[in-house]
Amino acid sequence: MTTFHSTRSTTDSLTAKQAIRKGIADDGGLFVSDSLGETHVDLANIASKSYQEIALDVLSALLPDYSADELKACIAEAYGDQWADPAITPLKPLGDDFVLELFNGPTSAFKDVALQILPRFMARTTPAGGETDERIMILTATSGDTGKAALAGFADAPGTGITVFYPEGKVSEVQQLQMTTQTGANVQVAAVKGNFDDAQSAVKRIFGDRDFAAKLASDSHVTLSSANSINVGRLVPQVVYYFSAYAQLLQQQIINTGDEVEFVVPTGNFGDVLAGYYAKLLGLPVKHLIVASDRNNVLFDFLTTGSYNRNRPFFQTISPSMDILISSNLERMLYYFAEKDTRLIAMLMNDLKNYGCYEIPEEMLAKIRRVFGCGWADEDQVREAIADCWKRNRYVIDPHTACGYFVMRQIPADPLTPRVLLSTASPYKFPRVVNEALGFDASGTDFACMDELAAQTGTKAPAALRGLESAPVRFHDVVDIDGMEAFVDRAAQAL
Repeated sequence: MTTFHSTRSTTDSLTAKQAIRKGIADDGGLFVSDSLGETHVDLANIASKSYQEIALDVLSALLPDYSADELKACIAEAYGDQWADPAITPLKPLGDDFVLELFNGPTSAFKDVALQILPRFMARTTPAGGETDERIMILTATSGDTGKAALAGFADAPGTGITVFYPEGKVSEVQQLQMTTQTGANVQVAAVKGNFDDAQSAVKRIFGDRDFAAKLASDSHVTLSSANSINVGRLVPQVVYYFSAYAQLLQQQIINTGDEVEFVVPTGNFGDVLAGYYAKLLGLPVKHLIVASDRNNVLFDFLTTGSYNRNRPFFQTISPSMDILISSNLERMLYYFAEKDTRLIAMLMNDLKNYGCYEIPEEMLAKIRRVFGCGWADEDQVREAIADCWKRNRYVIDPHTACGYFVMRQIPADPLTPRVLLSTASPYKFPRVVNEALGFDASGTDFACMDELAAQTGTKAPAALRGLESAPVRFHDVVDIDGMEAFVDRAAQAL
Protein backbone atom coordinates (compact mmCIF):
# COMPACT_ATOMS: atom_id res chain seq x y z
CA MET A 1 0.00 0.00 0.00
CA THR A 2 1.31 3.46 -0.89
CA THR A 3 1.94 5.48 2.25
CA PHE A 4 2.64 9.16 2.84
CA HIS A 5 5.12 10.76 5.24
CA SER A 6 6.54 14.23 5.89
CA THR A 7 9.20 15.77 3.65
CA ARG A 8 11.15 16.34 6.89
CA SER A 9 10.96 12.89 8.54
CA THR A 10 9.75 9.35 7.95
CA THR A 11 8.01 8.92 11.31
CA ASP A 12 4.54 9.20 9.74
CA SER A 13 3.11 6.38 7.65
CA LEU A 14 -0.30 7.56 6.49
CA THR A 15 -2.69 6.43 3.78
CA ALA A 16 -3.73 8.95 1.13
CA LYS A 17 -7.04 9.46 2.94
CA GLN A 18 -5.29 10.14 6.25
CA ALA A 19 -2.82 12.53 4.60
CA ILE A 20 -5.63 14.46 2.91
CA ARG A 21 -7.62 14.67 6.13
CA LYS A 22 -4.59 15.82 8.15
CA GLY A 23 -3.39 18.35 5.55
CA ILE A 24 0.09 19.06 6.95
CA ALA A 25 2.52 16.90 8.93
CA ASP A 26 3.08 17.46 12.65
CA ASP A 27 6.65 18.63 12.03
CA GLY A 28 5.49 21.28 9.55
CA GLY A 29 6.54 19.26 6.51
CA LEU A 30 4.39 18.35 3.52
CA PHE A 31 3.14 14.86 2.78
CA VAL A 32 4.95 12.92 0.03
CA SER A 33 4.90 9.34 -1.19
CA ASP A 34 8.09 7.42 -1.93
CA SER A 35 6.25 5.27 -4.48
CA LEU A 36 5.61 8.24 -6.80
CA GLY A 37 6.94 7.27 -10.22
CA GLU A 38 6.96 3.52 -9.61
CA THR A 39 3.82 3.15 -11.74
CA HIS A 40 3.15 5.04 -14.98
CA VAL A 41 -0.13 6.20 -16.45
CA ASP A 42 -0.78 4.35 -19.73
CA LEU A 43 -0.75 6.77 -22.69
CA ALA A 44 -1.79 4.16 -25.25
CA ASN A 45 -5.46 5.21 -25.59
CA ILE A 46 -5.37 8.57 -23.84
CA ALA A 47 -6.34 10.54 -26.97
CA SER A 48 -9.77 8.90 -27.02
CA LYS A 49 -10.49 9.52 -23.34
CA SER A 50 -12.60 12.24 -21.71
CA TYR A 51 -11.20 14.47 -18.97
CA GLN A 52 -13.09 12.39 -16.43
CA GLU A 53 -11.60 9.13 -17.72
CA ILE A 54 -8.08 10.58 -17.66
CA ALA A 55 -8.71 11.82 -14.12
CA LEU A 56 -9.63 8.29 -13.03
CA ASP A 57 -6.37 6.89 -14.47
CA VAL A 58 -4.18 9.58 -12.88
CA LEU A 59 -5.89 9.73 -9.48
CA SER A 60 -5.92 5.93 -9.20
CA ALA A 61 -2.12 6.01 -9.53
CA LEU A 62 -1.70 8.80 -6.98
CA LEU A 63 -4.38 7.93 -4.39
CA PRO A 64 -4.51 4.13 -4.38
CA ASP A 65 -6.51 3.66 -1.18
CA TYR A 66 -9.54 5.35 -2.77
CA SER A 67 -11.56 2.67 -4.55
CA ALA A 68 -12.40 3.06 -8.24
CA ASP A 69 -16.05 3.63 -7.28
CA GLU A 70 -15.09 6.34 -4.77
CA LEU A 71 -12.91 8.11 -7.33
CA LYS A 72 -15.58 7.86 -10.03
CA ALA A 73 -18.12 9.45 -7.67
CA CYS A 74 -15.71 12.24 -6.68
CA ILE A 75 -14.86 12.92 -10.35
CA ALA A 76 -18.50 12.93 -11.47
CA GLU A 77 -19.43 15.45 -8.75
CA ALA A 78 -16.39 17.68 -9.34
CA TYR A 79 -16.29 17.84 -13.16
CA GLY A 80 -19.88 18.23 -14.26
CA ASP A 81 -22.29 20.99 -15.19
CA GLN A 82 -20.53 23.60 -13.05
CA TRP A 83 -17.89 23.86 -15.81
CA ALA A 84 -18.42 26.20 -18.75
CA ASP A 85 -16.62 23.86 -21.17
CA PRO A 86 -17.23 20.10 -21.37
CA ALA A 87 -13.50 19.57 -21.97
CA ILE A 88 -12.98 21.04 -18.42
CA THR A 89 -9.49 22.34 -19.39
CA PRO A 90 -9.66 22.96 -23.17
CA LEU A 91 -6.47 23.38 -25.19
CA LYS A 92 -6.52 26.18 -27.78
CA PRO A 93 -4.03 27.39 -30.40
CA LEU A 94 -2.09 30.56 -29.57
CA GLY A 95 -0.07 31.43 -32.66
CA ASP A 96 2.48 28.65 -33.04
CA ASP A 97 1.97 27.68 -29.39
CA PHE A 98 -0.98 26.51 -27.31
CA VAL A 99 -2.88 27.75 -24.27
CA LEU A 100 -4.50 25.43 -21.73
CA GLU A 101 -7.53 27.16 -20.24
CA LEU A 102 -7.81 26.25 -16.56
CA PHE A 103 -10.41 28.88 -15.65
CA ASN A 104 -13.73 27.45 -16.88
CA GLY A 105 -14.86 26.39 -13.40
CA PRO A 106 -17.31 28.12 -11.04
CA THR A 107 -14.84 30.74 -9.70
CA SER A 108 -12.96 31.40 -12.98
CA ALA A 109 -9.53 30.32 -11.68
CA PHE A 110 -7.36 27.23 -12.05
CA LYS A 111 -7.83 26.43 -8.36
CA ASP A 112 -11.31 25.11 -9.22
CA VAL A 113 -9.75 22.03 -10.83
CA ALA A 114 -8.55 20.87 -7.41
CA LEU A 115 -11.01 22.58 -5.10
CA GLN A 116 -14.11 21.14 -6.73
CA ILE A 117 -12.82 17.65 -5.95
CA LEU A 118 -11.01 18.15 -2.61
CA PRO A 119 -14.27 18.38 -0.57
CA ARG A 120 -15.37 15.12 -2.21
CA PHE A 121 -12.06 13.49 -1.27
CA MET A 122 -12.40 14.87 2.26
CA ALA A 123 -15.96 13.57 2.68
CA ARG A 124 -14.63 10.05 2.11
CA THR A 125 -11.85 10.25 4.73
CA THR A 126 -14.02 9.71 7.82
CA PRO A 127 -12.30 6.94 9.81
CA ALA A 128 -14.32 3.72 10.10
CA GLY A 129 -15.84 3.63 13.56
CA GLY A 130 -14.45 7.09 14.25
CA GLU A 131 -16.17 9.87 16.20
CA THR A 132 -19.36 10.84 14.44
CA ASP A 133 -19.36 14.34 15.91
CA GLU A 134 -15.84 15.27 14.77
CA ARG A 135 -15.86 18.05 12.19
CA ILE A 136 -13.09 19.28 9.94
CA MET A 137 -12.26 22.97 9.83
CA ILE A 138 -10.58 23.88 6.55
CA LEU A 139 -8.12 26.66 7.31
CA THR A 140 -6.59 28.52 4.39
CA ALA A 141 -4.59 31.63 3.62
CA THR A 142 -5.05 32.92 0.09
CA SER A 143 -3.18 35.25 -2.23
CA GLY A 144 -6.43 35.75 -4.15
CA ASP A 145 -7.84 32.72 -5.96
CA THR A 146 -7.55 29.75 -3.58
CA GLY A 147 -9.85 31.42 -1.05
CA LYS A 148 -12.87 31.73 -3.28
CA ALA A 149 -12.34 28.35 -4.94
CA ALA A 150 -12.10 26.69 -1.51
CA LEU A 151 -15.15 28.56 -0.22
CA ALA A 152 -17.16 27.51 -3.27
CA GLY A 153 -16.07 23.89 -2.85
CA PHE A 154 -16.68 23.57 0.89
CA ALA A 155 -19.73 25.85 1.41
CA ASP A 156 -22.38 23.84 3.28
CA ALA A 157 -20.39 20.59 2.82
CA PRO A 158 -21.57 18.28 5.62
CA GLY A 159 -19.19 17.77 8.52
CA THR A 160 -16.90 20.64 7.53
CA GLY A 161 -16.38 24.33 8.07
CA ILE A 162 -14.02 26.68 6.26
CA THR A 163 -12.11 29.78 7.38
CA VAL A 164 -10.24 31.88 4.81
CA PHE A 165 -7.74 34.68 5.43
CA TYR A 166 -6.66 37.07 2.66
CA PRO A 167 -4.17 39.99 2.78
CA GLU A 168 -6.04 43.27 3.25
CA GLY A 169 -5.85 45.51 0.17
CA LYS A 170 -3.66 43.08 -1.75
CA VAL A 171 -6.24 41.21 -3.85
CA SER A 172 -8.31 42.60 -6.71
CA GLU A 173 -11.76 44.10 -6.07
CA VAL A 174 -13.36 41.14 -7.84
CA GLN A 175 -11.32 38.60 -5.84
CA GLN A 176 -12.27 40.30 -2.56
CA LEU A 177 -15.97 40.41 -3.43
CA GLN A 178 -15.89 36.76 -4.47
CA MET A 179 -14.84 35.90 -0.91
CA THR A 180 -16.77 38.45 1.15
CA THR A 181 -20.10 37.68 -0.56
CA GLN A 182 -19.76 33.88 -0.19
CA THR A 183 -22.94 32.14 0.97
CA GLY A 184 -23.01 29.13 3.29
CA ALA A 185 -23.66 28.53 6.97
CA ASN A 186 -20.22 27.01 7.57
CA VAL A 187 -17.95 29.71 6.10
CA GLN A 188 -15.89 32.49 7.71
CA VAL A 189 -13.73 35.09 5.91
CA ALA A 190 -11.36 37.73 7.29
CA ALA A 191 -8.84 40.17 5.87
CA VAL A 192 -5.40 40.13 7.51
CA LYS A 193 -3.17 43.14 8.15
CA GLY A 194 -0.09 41.94 6.27
CA ASN A 195 0.83 40.20 3.04
CA PHE A 196 0.15 36.64 1.88
CA ASP A 197 3.41 35.26 3.28
CA ASP A 198 2.52 36.68 6.73
CA ALA A 199 -0.90 35.01 6.60
CA GLN A 200 0.42 31.71 5.23
CA SER A 201 3.16 31.54 7.87
CA ALA A 202 0.60 32.23 10.62
CA VAL A 203 -1.67 29.47 9.28
CA LYS A 204 1.28 27.04 9.36
CA ARG A 205 2.00 28.08 12.96
CA ILE A 206 -1.65 27.45 13.90
CA PHE A 207 -1.43 23.99 12.32
CA GLY A 208 1.70 23.29 14.35
CA ASP A 209 0.23 24.45 17.70
CA ARG A 210 -0.62 21.18 19.46
CA ASP A 211 -2.16 22.91 22.49
CA PHE A 212 -4.52 24.82 20.22
CA ALA A 213 -5.40 21.61 18.35
CA ALA A 214 -6.24 19.91 21.66
CA LYS A 215 -8.39 22.90 22.69
CA LEU A 216 -10.36 22.79 19.42
CA ALA A 217 -10.87 19.03 19.76
CA SER A 218 -12.13 19.25 23.36
CA ASP A 219 -14.15 22.48 23.11
CA SER A 220 -15.65 22.18 19.63
CA HIS A 221 -14.92 18.61 18.38
CA VAL A 222 -13.07 20.26 15.48
CA THR A 223 -9.87 19.14 13.76
CA LEU A 224 -7.97 21.40 11.36
CA SER A 225 -7.09 20.62 7.75
CA SER A 226 -5.89 22.66 4.78
CA ALA A 227 -7.19 23.51 1.31
CA ASN A 228 -3.93 25.18 0.24
CA SER A 229 -1.70 23.24 -2.11
CA ILE A 230 0.23 22.14 0.98
CA ASN A 231 -2.57 19.52 1.14
CA VAL A 232 -1.69 16.60 -1.11
CA GLY A 233 -5.40 16.34 -2.03
CA ARG A 234 -5.16 19.84 -3.51
CA LEU A 235 -2.03 19.02 -5.47
CA VAL A 236 -2.81 15.72 -7.17
CA PRO A 237 -5.94 16.79 -9.13
CA GLN A 238 -3.75 19.37 -10.89
CA VAL A 239 -1.62 16.56 -12.35
CA VAL A 240 -4.64 15.53 -14.44
CA TYR A 241 -4.68 18.60 -16.69
CA TYR A 242 -1.13 17.98 -17.88
CA PHE A 243 -2.25 14.58 -19.15
CA SER A 244 -5.40 16.18 -20.60
CA ALA A 245 -3.28 18.73 -22.50
CA TYR A 246 -1.19 15.89 -23.92
CA ALA A 247 -4.32 13.97 -24.94
CA GLN A 248 -5.68 17.03 -26.75
CA LEU A 249 -2.39 17.53 -28.61
CA LEU A 250 -2.68 13.90 -29.74
CA GLN A 251 -6.33 14.40 -30.75
CA GLN A 252 -5.38 17.46 -32.81
CA GLN A 253 -2.56 15.43 -34.42
CA ILE A 254 0.07 17.93 -33.26
CA ILE A 255 2.15 15.13 -31.72
CA ASN A 256 2.51 11.36 -31.73
CA THR A 257 2.50 9.25 -28.56
CA GLY A 258 5.89 9.58 -26.89
CA ASP A 259 6.72 13.03 -28.29
CA GLU A 260 7.92 15.54 -25.71
CA VAL A 261 6.05 18.72 -24.73
CA GLU A 262 7.12 21.87 -22.86
CA PHE A 263 4.85 23.61 -20.36
CA VAL A 264 5.11 27.28 -19.33
CA VAL A 265 3.54 27.78 -15.92
CA PRO A 266 2.82 31.04 -14.03
CA THR A 267 3.34 30.15 -10.38
CA GLY A 268 3.85 31.66 -6.94
CA ASN A 269 3.44 28.83 -4.44
CA PHE A 270 4.97 26.28 -6.86
CA GLY A 271 1.98 23.89 -6.72
CA ASP A 272 0.82 24.43 -10.30
CA VAL A 273 4.22 23.62 -11.78
CA LEU A 274 5.00 20.87 -9.25
CA ALA A 275 1.93 19.03 -10.59
CA GLY A 276 3.69 19.01 -13.96
CA TYR A 277 6.73 17.36 -12.35
CA TYR A 278 4.45 14.73 -10.81
CA ALA A 279 3.03 14.14 -14.31
CA LYS A 280 6.58 13.64 -15.61
CA LEU A 281 7.28 11.11 -12.83
CA LEU A 282 4.08 9.29 -13.88
CA GLY A 283 5.48 8.88 -17.39
CA LEU A 284 4.19 11.96 -19.26
CA PRO A 285 6.84 13.02 -21.84
CA VAL A 286 7.54 16.46 -20.33
CA LYS A 287 10.72 17.98 -21.79
CA HIS A 288 10.85 21.12 -19.65
CA LEU A 289 8.71 22.95 -17.11
CA ILE A 290 9.23 26.72 -17.38
CA VAL A 291 8.52 28.58 -14.14
CA ALA A 292 7.16 32.09 -14.82
CA SER A 293 7.29 34.62 -11.96
CA ASP A 294 6.24 38.23 -11.51
CA ARG A 295 8.39 40.94 -9.91
CA ASN A 296 8.51 38.84 -6.72
CA ASN A 297 11.01 36.64 -8.52
CA VAL A 298 12.34 34.55 -5.63
CA LEU A 299 11.83 31.34 -7.66
CA PHE A 300 13.77 32.75 -10.63
CA ASP A 301 16.69 33.61 -8.38
CA PHE A 302 16.59 30.17 -6.76
CA LEU A 303 16.45 28.27 -10.05
CA THR A 304 19.38 30.27 -11.45
CA THR A 305 21.63 30.34 -8.36
CA GLY A 306 20.55 27.51 -6.04
CA SER A 307 20.12 30.06 -3.25
CA TYR A 308 16.62 30.70 -1.87
CA ASN A 309 16.33 34.03 -0.08
CA ARG A 310 13.08 35.55 1.08
CA ASN A 311 14.90 38.48 2.76
CA ARG A 312 14.00 40.92 0.01
CA PRO A 313 11.45 43.65 -0.72
CA PHE A 314 7.89 42.40 -1.17
CA PHE A 315 6.18 43.94 -4.21
CA GLN A 316 2.44 44.35 -4.56
CA THR A 317 1.87 43.75 -8.27
CA ILE A 318 -0.92 43.55 -10.84
CA SER A 319 -0.62 39.74 -10.62
CA PRO A 320 -1.54 39.46 -6.91
CA SER A 321 -1.97 35.67 -6.75
CA MET A 322 1.77 35.34 -7.49
CA ASP A 323 2.91 37.88 -4.91
CA ILE A 324 4.59 35.25 -2.76
CA LEU A 325 8.10 35.02 -1.30
CA ILE A 326 7.75 31.65 0.47
CA SER A 327 6.84 29.06 -2.16
CA SER A 328 5.62 26.20 0.02
CA ASN A 329 5.44 23.45 -2.60
CA LEU A 330 9.08 23.89 -3.54
CA GLU A 331 9.77 21.73 -0.47
CA ARG A 332 8.18 18.70 -2.16
CA MET A 333 10.24 19.17 -5.33
CA LEU A 334 13.43 19.49 -3.26
CA TYR A 335 12.61 16.24 -1.47
CA TYR A 336 12.58 14.25 -4.71
CA PHE A 337 15.70 15.93 -6.11
CA ALA A 338 17.49 15.36 -2.78
CA GLU A 339 17.08 11.61 -3.31
CA LYS A 340 14.41 11.61 -0.56
CA ASP A 341 16.83 12.84 2.12
CA THR A 342 14.48 14.05 4.87
CA ARG A 343 17.37 15.27 7.06
CA LEU A 344 18.59 17.62 4.32
CA ILE A 345 15.07 18.98 3.76
CA ALA A 346 14.58 19.52 7.49
CA MET A 347 17.88 21.44 7.61
CA LEU A 348 16.99 23.61 4.61
CA MET A 349 13.53 24.45 5.99
CA ASN A 350 15.04 25.20 9.39
CA ASP A 351 17.45 27.63 7.72
CA LEU A 352 14.51 29.25 5.89
CA LYS A 353 12.59 29.63 9.14
CA ASN A 354 15.50 30.97 11.20
CA TYR A 355 17.52 32.93 8.63
CA GLY A 356 15.10 33.46 5.74
CA CYS A 357 17.37 31.69 3.28
CA TYR A 358 19.02 28.41 2.33
CA GLU A 359 21.35 27.07 -0.33
CA ILE A 360 21.21 23.70 -2.07
CA PRO A 361 24.23 21.66 -3.27
CA GLU A 362 25.47 22.46 -6.80
CA GLU A 363 24.88 18.95 -8.14
CA MET A 364 21.27 19.12 -6.93
CA LEU A 365 20.73 22.44 -8.71
CA ALA A 366 22.18 20.97 -11.91
CA LYS A 367 19.64 18.13 -11.80
CA ILE A 368 16.77 20.56 -11.15
CA ARG A 369 17.80 22.80 -14.04
CA ARG A 370 17.66 19.88 -16.46
CA VAL A 371 13.88 19.82 -15.83
CA PHE A 372 12.95 23.35 -14.74
CA GLY A 373 13.59 26.54 -16.69
CA CYS A 374 12.57 29.98 -15.46
CA GLY A 375 11.88 33.60 -16.29
CA TRP A 376 10.03 36.60 -14.89
CA ALA A 377 8.18 39.71 -16.00
CA ASP A 378 8.03 43.16 -14.44
CA GLU A 379 4.85 45.27 -14.39
CA ASP A 380 5.46 46.94 -17.74
CA GLN A 381 6.29 43.62 -19.37
CA VAL A 382 3.07 42.08 -18.02
CA ARG A 383 1.04 44.90 -19.56
CA GLU A 384 2.94 44.61 -22.84
CA ALA A 385 2.31 40.86 -22.87
CA ILE A 386 -1.46 41.32 -22.49
CA ALA A 387 -1.41 43.81 -25.39
CA ASP A 388 0.86 41.65 -27.54
CA CYS A 389 -1.22 38.52 -27.05
CA TRP A 390 -4.39 40.39 -28.06
CA LYS A 391 -2.71 42.03 -31.05
CA ARG A 392 -1.14 38.81 -32.38
CA ASN A 393 -3.79 36.25 -31.47
CA ARG A 394 -7.01 38.13 -30.65
CA TYR A 395 -6.90 36.26 -27.33
CA VAL A 396 -7.36 38.03 -23.97
CA ILE A 397 -5.18 36.92 -21.04
CA ASP A 398 -5.12 37.92 -17.39
CA PRO A 399 -1.98 39.39 -15.76
CA HIS A 400 -0.83 36.04 -14.26
CA THR A 401 -1.07 34.24 -17.58
CA ALA A 402 0.70 37.28 -19.08
CA CYS A 403 3.77 36.55 -16.93
CA GLY A 404 3.90 33.14 -18.59
CA TYR A 405 3.24 34.58 -22.04
CA PHE A 406 6.09 37.07 -21.67
CA VAL A 407 8.53 34.39 -20.50
CA MET A 408 7.43 32.04 -23.30
CA ARG A 409 8.09 34.74 -25.91
CA GLN A 410 11.63 35.21 -24.55
CA ILE A 411 12.56 31.56 -25.01
CA PRO A 412 13.55 30.39 -28.52
CA ALA A 413 10.95 27.93 -29.78
CA ASP A 414 11.91 24.40 -30.79
CA PRO A 415 9.74 23.59 -33.85
CA LEU A 416 9.76 19.91 -32.85
CA THR A 417 8.51 20.52 -29.29
CA PRO A 418 5.03 22.03 -28.77
CA ARG A 419 4.75 24.61 -25.99
CA VAL A 420 1.70 24.84 -23.78
CA LEU A 421 1.05 27.98 -21.72
CA LEU A 422 -1.12 27.34 -18.66
CA SER A 423 -3.76 30.09 -18.37
CA THR A 424 -4.59 30.36 -14.71
CA ALA A 425 -7.48 32.83 -14.47
CA SER A 426 -10.15 34.57 -16.48
CA PRO A 427 -9.16 38.09 -17.59
CA TYR A 428 -12.51 39.18 -16.14
CA LYS A 429 -11.10 38.70 -12.63
CA PHE A 430 -8.71 41.60 -13.36
CA PRO A 431 -10.68 43.72 -15.84
CA ARG A 432 -9.14 47.08 -14.88
CA VAL A 433 -5.56 45.91 -15.42
CA VAL A 434 -6.50 44.20 -18.69
CA ASN A 435 -8.34 47.26 -19.99
CA GLU A 436 -5.41 49.54 -19.12
CA ALA A 437 -3.04 47.20 -20.95
CA LEU A 438 -5.28 47.07 -24.03
CA GLY A 439 -5.92 50.82 -24.11
CA PHE A 440 -9.62 50.50 -23.23
CA ASP A 441 -11.53 52.71 -20.78
CA ALA A 442 -10.63 51.70 -17.22
CA SER A 443 -12.07 54.68 -15.35
CA GLY A 444 -15.20 53.13 -13.84
CA THR A 445 -15.79 50.33 -11.34
CA ASP A 446 -14.45 46.85 -11.95
CA PHE A 447 -17.90 45.96 -13.27
CA ALA A 448 -17.91 48.85 -15.73
CA CYS A 449 -14.47 47.62 -16.78
CA MET A 450 -15.92 44.13 -17.35
CA ASP A 451 -18.61 45.56 -19.60
CA GLU A 452 -16.05 47.61 -21.52
CA LEU A 453 -13.78 44.59 -21.97
CA ALA A 454 -16.70 42.53 -23.28
CA ALA A 455 -17.81 45.24 -25.70
CA GLN A 456 -14.30 45.85 -27.06
CA THR A 457 -13.23 42.21 -27.48
CA GLY A 458 -16.46 40.38 -28.25
CA THR A 459 -15.90 38.09 -25.24
CA LYS A 460 -18.27 37.63 -22.32
CA ALA A 461 -17.82 38.02 -18.57
CA PRO A 462 -18.59 34.85 -16.59
CA ALA A 463 -22.03 35.31 -15.04
CA ALA A 464 -20.78 34.52 -11.53
CA LEU A 465 -18.23 37.36 -11.75
CA ARG A 466 -20.57 39.91 -13.32
CA GLY A 467 -23.23 39.10 -10.71
CA LEU A 468 -20.96 40.11 -7.83
CA GLU A 469 -21.94 43.75 -8.29
CA SER A 470 -25.32 43.15 -6.67
CA ALA A 471 -24.30 40.41 -4.21
CA PRO A 472 -24.58 41.37 -0.52
CA VAL A 473 -21.28 41.54 1.37
CA ARG A 474 -21.39 39.19 4.39
CA PHE A 475 -17.89 39.51 5.84
CA HIS A 476 -16.18 42.71 7.00
CA ASP A 477 -13.66 41.38 9.58
CA VAL A 478 -10.08 42.61 9.55
CA VAL A 479 -7.65 40.94 11.99
CA ASP A 480 -4.01 41.33 12.98
CA ILE A 481 -1.66 38.43 12.30
CA ASP A 482 -1.61 37.58 16.01
CA GLY A 483 -5.43 37.67 16.09
CA MET A 484 -5.85 34.89 13.52
CA GLU A 485 -5.83 32.03 16.04
CA ALA A 486 -8.63 33.62 18.10
CA PHE A 487 -10.64 34.12 14.91
CA VAL A 488 -10.24 30.41 14.06
CA ASP A 489 -11.32 29.48 17.60
CA ARG A 490 -14.52 31.55 17.25
CA ALA A 491 -15.21 30.02 13.83
CA ALA A 492 -14.79 26.52 15.31
CA GLN A 493 -17.22 27.34 18.12
CA ALA A 494 -19.73 28.59 15.53
CA LEU A 495 -19.58 25.23 13.79
